[in-house]
Amino acid sequence: MRALVILTLCWLAATMAALMLGSVPIDAGRILAAGLGFGSAGDQIVIWQIRLPRTLAASLVGAALGMSGAALQGLLRNPLAEPGVLGVSASAALAATTALYFGLTAAGPLVLPLAAIAGALAATFIVAAAALRTRSVVTLILIGVGLSSFSAALMALLMNFAPNPFSLADMVNWMLGTVANRSLNDLLMSAPFLIVGIVMLMASRSGLAALSLGEEAAQGLGLNLGRQRLIVILGAGLATGGAVALAGTIGFVGIVAPHLVRPFVRYDPARLLLPSAILAATMLVLADVAVRLLPTDAELKLGVLASLVGAPIFIWIAARRRGGS
Repeated sequence: MRALVILTLCWLAATMAALMLGSVPIDAGRILAAGLGFGSAGDQIVIWQIRLPRTLAASLVGAALGMSGAALQGLLRNPLAEPGVLGVSASAALAATTALYFGLTAAGPLVLPLAAIAGALAATFIVAAAALRTRSVVTLILIGVGLSSFSAALMALLMNFAPNPFSLADMVNWMLGTVANRSLNDLLMSAPFLIVGIVMLMASRSGLAALSLGEEAAQGLGLNLGRQRLIVILGAGLATGGAVALAGTIGFVGIVAPHLVRPFVRYDPARLLLPSAILAATMLVLADVAVRLLPTDAELKLGVLASLVGAPIFIWIAARRRGGS
C-alpha cells in the first residue's frame, strides 16, 4: 500500500510538471484558471488542446504497457516477457503502416487508430486460439516471436516500396512512437480498448498469484489454466493494441516497470499489476516532458527516448538473469 501511494504521488507530480513545462512555461495558478475556464484563451488552448491530451495519452499508454508486461511475466513465468513478446505490438504497427501505405488515412482521422486496433485484435485472436489448444508456454512465446518477425518483415517491405517520401515519413513516424498532436478525440477512440484490457488484466490477479506456485500446483488449487491464459492474453492484446493505436510503437516500458516495482511488493504477482501500471505511466509522462525540453531542431520521438533508456536496463536485467541472480 505504501508503494502504491508513493507511486501515485509521483504520477501526480509528473502530470503537473507535464502541464507546466514546455516551450512556454505555465505556472500552477494559470493552469488551475485555465482548467476552470477562467484563464486566458491562449492558456486554455495550450492546456486543453495540447498538453492535457498529450499527458493523458502518455499516462494511458504507459499504464497499459506496464500492466500488460507485469501480467505476461506472471503468466509466462519469464521475467524478460513484455507486451511485444506475443506479437501484438508489431501486428498493430503493421496494420497502421498498411493503412498509411495505401493512403486509407485520407478517408478520415479514425482510420489509423482503427487499423492499429484491428491488427492488435487479429494477433490477439491468433495467440488466444493457440493458448486454448496448447499447454506449452514455450509454444506461445514462439508463436509471438514468429508474429513479431513476420510483421517486422512486412513493415520493412512496405517502407521499401513506399510510393512517395511523404508516405515513408508517416510510416517511420508511426513506428518511432509519439503522443504529440494527440487530441481528446484520439483518447476517446482508444480508451475503450485500453480500459477493457486493463480490467481483464486486473481480473486475472488471483490466477497469476496461483501460477507463481507452478502450473501443476495452480491446477491443484482449482485454477482453469486455459481460461487464465485466455484472459491475460486477451487483456494484454486489447491494452497493447489500444496503446499502439494511440501512440505508435513504444518499447521496453512494459518490461522495465515491473522489474523496478517487484521488490517493493514482495514479488507477489497479484500485487504487481497496479504499481507497474502507475510507474510505467509516470515514466512515459516524464519521458514526454524530456522530449519537449531537449534542445533539438526536431522533437525527439517518445519511442526513441524510451528505447534509449529502457534498452540498457533490459540488458542489465538479462545479464543478472544469466548470472543466476
